[in-house]
Amino acid sequence: MASITASMVKELRESTGVGMMDAKKALVQNDGNMEKAVDWLRTQGMAKAAKKSGRTAAEGLVAVITDGSNGAVVEINAETDFVARNEEFQSFVRKVAANALKVDSLEELISSEIDGKTIEQTLTDLIATIGEHMAIRRMTRLSVPEGSVIGYVHSALDEGIGKIGVLVALESSASADVLQSTGKQVAMHVAAANPQFLDKNSVSAEVLERERNVLKEQAIASGKPAEIAEKMVDGRIRKFYSEICLTEQPFIMDTDKTIAEAIKAAGDEAGSEIKLAGFARVQLGEGIEKVEEDFAAEVAAVVNG
Repeated sequence: MASITASMVKELRESTGVGMMDAKKALVQNDGNMEKAVDWLRTQGMAKAAKKSGRTAAEGLVAVITDGSNGAVVEINAETDFVARNEEFQSFVRKVAANALKVDSLEELISSEIDGKTIEQTLTDLIATIGEHMAIRRMTRLSVPEGSVIGYVHSALDEGIGKIGVLVALESSASADVLQSTGKQVAMHVAAANPQFLDKNSVSAEVLERERNVLKEQAIASGKPAEIAEKMVDGRIRKFYSEICLTEQPFIMDTDKTIAEAIKAAGDEAGSEIKLAGFARVQLGEGIEKVEEDFAAEVAAVVNG
């Protein structure tokens, strides 16, 4: 039997739109032959899903679910915004989000079961039913040993689902009401400000070094001596941190305070320290390159072909 590699599974999955487990099974059944594996998938009733796989899926829904000290956010894409309003699709998204509370990775999520089927098989069936390419793109789960994970959905289509999903993890012995109130405000800030890192320590050395080099070159290009340029860079790096780090950003509810200061004040008022343990922000379609359809050109190509 031919050795089935991860790259082979990835190639078949991307070319057909089926789940990882189905792609692997198809390759195993056909001794690693890619063409036969595609045909085998078609005979298994996945042809319609496979035909849709080449289309860009940048619409869909983001779902947020929390349960005390545990929370998850998932993004499930479809081709059109119309599908996001489909009740069957919304139900599927909510069920997937509920499963995300119990797993640690996307791979575990799509292999988990809802209603007696794996999520990837249920998704394949849904693609065939609705007639659009769909994909479970990403998930993040946050938890704290003590405290709360608070969720927020911006541009919500319905409860817990929408365009932007945010989780904020607060570690504290403060009351649930205090943590919910504080966390909701921080989550709204995250949705609006889109921080890239939690705090200064979270910024990688590579990102920091690249920014330093750019700022230094800018200072030198303006005619400043190297030693002056270095001092200018230090000041600009502080501004850089305030732009990309959540704890350093001015709080949108009170711009005289940073997020770190606002959380400390909330803890002082509650009589219990509150630690910002983590956050997650998922925006629908973020980073997906949408292909602009030129209908007139498409018709002309068919006519001239």
